[in-house]
Amino acid sequence: MYFMISSGVPNFPEYLAAVNVEDVMIAYYDSNMNEPEPRQDWAKEVKKEDLQLCTEHGQMIILYQQMLEVATASFKQHTNQTKGVHIIQELTGYEWDDETEKVTGIKQFGYNGEDFIALDIETETWISSNPQAEITKQIWNAHTNKGFWKNVFATTFPAWSSMYMNYAESFVHRKVPPSVSLLQKTSSSPVSCHATGFYPDRAVMFWRKDGEEIHEDVDHKEILPNHDGTFQMSVDLDISSIGPEDWRRYDCVFQLSGFEDDVVTRLNESITRTNWDKRKTGNDEDRSIPIITAMVVLVVIVTVGVGFAVYKRKKGKSTNLSPVNISDLSERLSPETT
Repeated sequence: MYFMISSGVPNFPEYLAAVNVEDVMIAYYDSNMNEPEPRQDWAKEVKKEDLQLCTEHGQMIILYQQMLEVATASFKQHTNQTKGVHIIQELTGYEWDDETEKVTGIKQFGYNGEDFIALDIETETWISSNPQAEITKQIWNAHTNKGFWKNVFATTFPAWSSMYMNYAESFVHRKVPPSVSLLQKTSSSPVSCHATGFYPDRAVMFWRKDGEEIHEDVDHKEILPNHDGTFQMSVDLDISSIGPEDWRRYDCVFQLSGFEDDVVTRLNESITRTNWDKRKTGNDEDRSIPIITAMVVLVVIVTVGVGFAVYKRKKGKSTNLSPVNISDLSERLSPETT
């Protein structure tokens, strides 16, 4: 566990604490927060399953600020440095030797960026690392509660660590299958086989044709993390040379380490998610040609009709060009647009 308390540092928390397991931060707290915050998904699961225990540990972290403030005051007093910027850092934890099963406790303080004082767990005596810590060492040794820290490092910390590691192991070694979708931006774009929400990241995905993996016209994307600790990946297939009748010959295969069954998704237009209108057939740009042509023809017809009517009126004769007749004529001259 790492603790720090500061004074005279603007725009910075007066107190912060971090809990690490195997050099990975699992919880964080500072004086601007209401309670410690889990930093790993598996730590969040611990909080859900054992809220009381996590609450107790959280309260201990918050209350420890008062103890550290006392240490800060004594450091300042004993070094005659009561003004200005001051930072005290504390590292408390233990190391476990797998071969000897020996537990080595660590409890040491730093003051203003330098080693200051540390506890020898075996003798339960404080050892100064800085000449300025001599007075603090004498006072702390005179008031040391013999047996307290030995018990903490021999029983309390290993029990906590074992519990958290069990949660971490179950979370790290879990297997979560993906949700797989077929995506396509436009009718001429590649079809992307997209898998998301899987864990761990030891996964492969590829396209097959008639049951055989293919590499031509295939673009593999890198595996990316999701915000919840799971992963996502995709592999694109260029379908520009694939006729609609051959789509059924292609499928996307996702394989996750630890799972026996593959996730197979057949190339199928009906299940492909797009942001274009599938009711339209052919290329949208090509379809705009007959529509524009029909509009031009209609404009020409109306223009000619109006001009003819004006010409007739100048001749002293009247004529009616019915809108219905214009519509009928335009439908006969223009291509089918629906």
